[in-house]
Amino acid sequence: MGVTASLIGFLFLVEITSGILQGFYVPLIPDLVQHLGIRDADFNWFEAAQLLLSAIVVPVLAKLGDMVGHKRMLLLATVLTAAASWWLVAAGDFTSFLIAWALQGFYVVWLPLEVALIFDRGRRTGRAASQTRRAAGLLVVALEAGAIIGALAGGRVFTAFGENVPLTLMVPAIAVTLVFFVILFGVPESKPLPGRKLDLVGFTMLTLALLLITSGLTFLRTNGPETWWVWALVALGALMFLPFGLFELRQPDPAIDLRVLRQPSMWPVQLTAGLVGISLLGAQVPLSTFAGTDPVNGYGLGLDAPGISNLIGVYLVSMIVGAILFPFVSRWATPRVALIGATFLVALGYALFLPFHHESWQVVLNMAIAGLGSGALVGAMPAAAAAAAPPGQTGIAAALTNTTKTIGGSFASAVFAVVLFQGAATVVTATASSLSGYLIVWSICAGGAVVAGVLLFFVPKLAFADADVVVAPAPAAATTAP
Repeated sequence: MGVTASLIGFLFLVEITSGILQGFYVPLIPDLVQHLGIRDADFNWFEAAQLLLSAIVVPVLAKLGDMVGHKRMLLLATVLTAAASWWLVAAGDFTSFLIAWALQGFYVVWLPLEVALIFDRGRRTGRAASQTRRAAGLLVVALEAGAIIGALAGGRVFTAFGENVPLTLMVPAIAVTLVFFVILFGVPESKPLPGRKLDLVGFTMLTLALLLITSGLTFLRTNGPETWWVWALVALGALMFLPFGLFELRQPDPAIDLRVLRQPSMWPVQLTAGLVGISLLGAQVPLSTFAGTDPVNGYGLGLDAPGISNLIGVYLVSMIVGAILFPFVSRWATPRVALIGATFLVALGYALFLPFHHESWQVVLNMAIAGLGSGALVGAMPAAAAAAAPPGQTGIAAALTNTTKTIGGSFASAVFAVVLFQGAATVVTATASSLSGYLIVWSICAGGAVVAGVLLFFVPKLAFADADVVVAPAPAAATTAP
């Protein structure tokens, strides 16, 4: 049996929960800071720790999913996420909250595992690629809808519960707990290839490299670019990939198959994920702070918190539209052309910020254009990676798009924080940054998306298409052979 409506429906509920986790806590940040007795800047460590954990564990869990079944790993990731969510309810100090917040990042592996599950079911029909694109688009709709629901519900639940933090934090914990049973009873298991083994040495080397790079980028944001050892951590992490690559090429079942990764239908997708991560994960905070900056500085929209929320809401809605439209554009043109078009929409949206950022309607239009491309790419990248991967490697291929996206976002966050801080002394209000800093941020986002679009031209024209379209004569030839 191929991809069914019930399977998509159950996974839709999982991604709504994922979106709730991403949106629910945002309006509560000032109250969580007060609840824990910390400073506003300390909250950055929660985000950094969660990004670090997700970059490390996602490839491992995805590989295990390819080995023993993607549903099993989806259940394990959900149990760990639920446990961490309940820990947040009880956590009352910085350290325990930091650990629980980081462990909650296991939910990041949900989407890659879901894509692998869908592709495995679709492979039996010969239409795995197109079915996965459509399903991934619907899952992104659920993800962004959940983020909107979470963002709208967080503050309202907090008020309804008399501003009681532990009671408020029980809501996402309950949602994750319930979604465990949705997966357990509603999602069928994939069929892993037998005879696989986990490359522990390879994953240890990969983990160490990612740990060094992401830690270095985190400390770059907090300690500044003049700190030499920050750059040493990043450089050492990058150098770790050399022995890792040499070791992996000698393994019969490597942690990451570099031979697959260097194929023309795979490496541009992975690099695109990293480059698009610059804007997807790195640009949201600068956009929010720009919108809230007092126009007395010569720029900014002077929006209050509800106004900024509405702006973010427009961006999320445009992402939903982009995710819905991508499968139709892929069918009308080709998946490759649709991916290229999505990256150039992101580039156009951020490039328009350079001349047009003086009025609210200009910022809304720019974010809507960038959101269309971003929404298409969030689901399209793991689906494209899964389509380009051989049997038994769909999970790890889809997960690597998340890892490279995380690295790109971490790098962008660190660089943007430094760029915006450097110009802070030239403005009127104490907390604002310079306009030149924001122009640099938008230029980097636009430039990264342009480079991604150019890289995708190296992908074969019929990549990511259904197997029965690309290689239809092959089965008949095999049947008639003597």
